Amino acid sequence: MKLNKLIQALALAGLSTQVFAQDAAQQDAATDPNAKVERIRVTGSSIKRTTIEGDLPITVFSRADINAAGITSAEQLLLQMNIAGNSSDNLASNGGIVNEDQRGNNGVSGANLRGQGSDATLVLLNGRRVATHGLKGRAVDLNSIPFAALERVEVLRDGASAVYGTDAIGGVINFITKSDYTGAEASAFVDHTEAGGGNIYRTNILFGTGDINKDGWNVFGTVSYKKNEVLGGDDRKFSSSFQADRGLSPDSRGTPFATVFNRGAADANLIGTGLLDPLDGKSMTAINILDLPGGAGCASGGDLMGPYDEKLWNSTSSRYACAYDYPAAARIQQPQESVDFIGRASFKLAEDHMATLEFVASQIDVSKAFEPNQISPGSTFTPETWYPSTGASYDAVYNALADYFGAAQLNYGERIAYRWRCVACGPREIDTTTKSYRLLAAFEGVIADWDYNVGVSRASSESSSTLGSGFHYTAELKDVLGSGLINPFLLPGQSQTTEGMAALNAASASGVELYGGESIMTQIDATFSGEVGFDLPGGTIMMATGVDLRREEFKFNGDERAEMRPIFNAPFDNANVLDKVSRDIKAVFAEVYLPVLDNLDITLAARYDKYDGFGSTTNPKVSFSYRPIEELMFRGAYSTGFKVPSFNQLFNGVTESQYTGLDLADPATCPGGIANENIVGCESIRPDEIFGGKENLLPEESKQKSLGFVVVPVDYFNMSVDWWEIERTDTIRSAPRDVLIENYSQFTANWIRNAQGEVIAIDRRYVNSGGTLTRGIELDANLTGELAGGMWRVNLNGSYIDTFKSKGLESLPYSENLVGEYVRYYNLPIKWKHTLNLSYVHGDWSHSFTQMYRDGYKDELPVSMANGSYTPANWNPNVDSYVTYNYSVTYKGVDDLSLTFGIKNLFDQDPPFTAHQGDFAAGAGWETRIADPRGRAYTLLVEYKFM
Repeated sequence: MKLNKLIQALALAGLSTQVFAQDAAQQDAATDPNAKVERIRVTGSSIKRTTIEGDLPITVFSRADINAAGITSAEQLLLQMNIAGNSSDNLASNGGIVNEDQRGNNGVSGANLRGQGSDATLVLLNGRRVATHGLKGRAVDLNSIPFAALERVEVLRDGASAVYGTDAIGGVINFITKSDYTGAEASAFVDHTEAGGGNIYRTNILFGTGDINKDGWNVFGTVSYKKNEVLGGDDRKFSSSFQADRGLSPDSRGTPFATVFNRGAADANLIGTGLLDPLDGKSMTAINILDLPGGAGCASGGDLMGPYDEKLWNSTSSRYACAYDYPAAARIQQPQESVDFIGRASFKLAEDHMATLEFVASQIDVSKAFEPNQISPGSTFTPETWYPSTGASYDAVYNALADYFGAAQLNYGERIAYRWRCVACGPREIDTTTKSYRLLAAFEGVIADWDYNVGVSRASSESSSTLGSGFHYTAELKDVLGSGLINPFLLPGQSQTTEGMAALNAASASGVELYGGESIMTQIDATFSGEVGFDLPGGTIMMATGVDLRREEFKFNGDERAEMRPIFNAPFDNANVLDKVSRDIKAVFAEVYLPVLDNLDITLAARYDKYDGFGSTTNPKVSFSYRPIEELMFRGAYSTGFKVPSFNQLFNGVTESQYTGLDLADPATCPGGIANENIVGCESIRPDEIFGGKENLLPEESKQKSLGFVVVPVDYFNMSVDWWEIERTDTIRSAPRDVLIENYSQFTANWIRNAQGEVIAIDRRYVNSGGTLTRGIELDANLTGELAGGMWRVNLNGSYIDTFKSKGLESLPYSENLVGEYVRYYNLPIKWKHTLNLSYVHGDWSHSFTQMYRDGYKDELPVSMANGSYTPANWNPNVDSYVTYNYSVTYKGVDDLSLTFGIKNLFDQDPPFTAHQGDFAAGAGWETRIADPRGRAYTLLVEYKFM
């Protein structure tokens, strides 16, 4: 088979971010025009074809690329992919406060292509599905992928529901491991940060025996161990919410040195309903004695304490309050330990028939920790729990208040109502263990010149979360606090009494299981492909057809203790308990390759899926490639897609949680719903928000379009450009708050009111909302040459998002374009991302130098700017771009030994500042969806082959 210049360039480029070639076989085929090329099945097609017929928009990351970049996990790989979205799919984004859709996502890292979400991106392992994570059942946990055993990763940048069925809207990521191996090798990897904390270690052993061609069999197995050390939010200077002049200050008056609070007239307390400030006669309702005139200052009260910015939060009554940097108290990198195993046995049954048995298993332990519990006077901590007059610090607090406000305003002897960050309780910690496996038996071969591949598999992901430190039984905690044994008014260097700590530790709920779940998938699939016996002017028509039978099962348990003693602020999920639920999926699919002309190919595909409870759906796809001249190819595709609701979205029970922000007002009396205490009817409200499933949800639907070209004007340069569009309808999500506000007249029933007409709750249960429209362009360019006896290559891979719009109802128009705007929770649609790589190979040495660029965007407005009450002095509406550089060098001059040394973030670039509110997103002054917080790090990979 003779290959033209275009196809050779595609084979060598691989359209990858950093790849010289997809693998050795492709290099040989490209350099030998008459080489016989083995036909394989590539991601995105069911037809077996040559690896070098590269008209599919696929990006390939080889093992060498991954090692050179110092990447140790699938999560890190996704963070470096330009096609990947910028959502809360990594462990740092789920480190502390999360939105309702992420609850139960402890320890999960998801794949998100083109910003469509981790539940709309299909993840495959060796071309077949794996089970979704056991706690949510909505997305595959990337931590369960046996990353050290990977040979390459193929990323299909196109919709593929016509081939794979549900979820393949944003694209497909296929993690491909070795298929056989003979020999033994071991590797060790270290990734150490210069600033300390967040170090990563990995070791791997691989052993295989048997030559499939000579012996007729091959067996190999590999075991990997990985450890990520903790990186705390206070381990990096940029991680700080005390930047009020730039629009960021924590909205929490619960501090390590407690803030004194007022209460209603019916609840006797030291400061009554508030104290009049001698300065101007205004009532002060939250007072920290450290912040009073002449006081030691809020920062003296302990780590992560600072002044409360009453202007930013439009709260004059908190003029003398202190604040606590709770976003910085969360772990930036959660400590993680994992062990994974993959074993594969292949047997040659006959010349053209092969049987394979594969077993993949992993265990991942992740520890999530965030700020200590806040103790506040209210329905839980009633007057008998407040600080008594017998407490050791009572008189000191009284005297400080009396000196400034005057003793006549105080009620000496009454308990002190206070808001306190219980540092003595310890940080709140949730430990999650996930055990996953997949057992696969597969048969493949050739019958009557048709390739077949038949597989039977069963996969499971079982996960449970357990309380660690920071959680206490409510009744016992109240008793301890009310006794005065625990002192909330301690300065750094002072300690709780032994008696007080003993009482507090006795109330600990550490070790109680929060919840657990298991997602199970059983699959039987069969694919047949070959030539149909008819020719067109461009060649022989090829076809594939197959069946896919699956059963998906899910169960979720809540608090299963015999005695359900209340635990303060423990995030139990009993309302969402599900006994094992299941559904069966039956699908048939077909694909036809039509070489209409020598330079024009058309591929038609369609898939019919029938789901229990939803009926059926048919999704077609048509794609083409056209080569008007040898140096130029045009390609394009149109397809439809779908995504069925998860079990949680269908069957979750009703849960309630209070809205914690200060920026919400009643849209009935305040159009736009933006709180402003200076406008009548726009007072701040904090209603409960109601979440839950709905059994009448419909599947989401989508339409995908793409059009692009590949050009190879000369042997040493090639470039591809692909335009794409994804339009989704009936998207499933919790009823968006902004939609409920902007279209209040249509959603009045969602605003639940009491007899006085006050909003007490907002119904935000899952709905089929209107949809989203996303458009973008992807670029890949490669320039190669020779220098001083070596080969160099420059690669530019970029992703440009042109359009991101949404609408809350199908009947509503799309929103304004949100590209470059701050978006809470979901995908942050930055306009441009790119990776620019220079690599050089000379003899036994390989060098790689990479620039990673992430565009800036418009920041979230502080509350005071949203309501027009105050503009911080140094407010900047723009978040800067984020640019980092990486370098690595590999040496293979010693037999059987490979050494790779690298420096990540070569110039130690901090993440850019952002003023997003800590109540709704992780990261104190930085964006977890964009940046790597570890700073400069040094990596070393040692690989040695024993035989």
